[in-house]
Amino acid sequence: MTGPEWIEAFASRLGVGAPDEATRARLPELAGVAAHASERQAAPIACWLAARVGVDPERALALAREIAP
Repeated sequence: MTGPEWIEAFASRLGVGAPDEATRARLPELAGVAAHASERQAAPIACWLAARVGVDPERALALAREIAP
């Protein structure tokens, strides 16, 4: 199963639509900034926090870059 296929299947089970290509491109960037600015566990948690409060990945990435060294 490819990554996009897995994401589609997971989104379906969650009852939501899968993210578009632009969103799928930004989330790894956000995770990378978080992981390199602190500990690796910050990456998935940063993505979860952004999603939890409804901040789009582009804005979340900008905010993460503000606090990255």
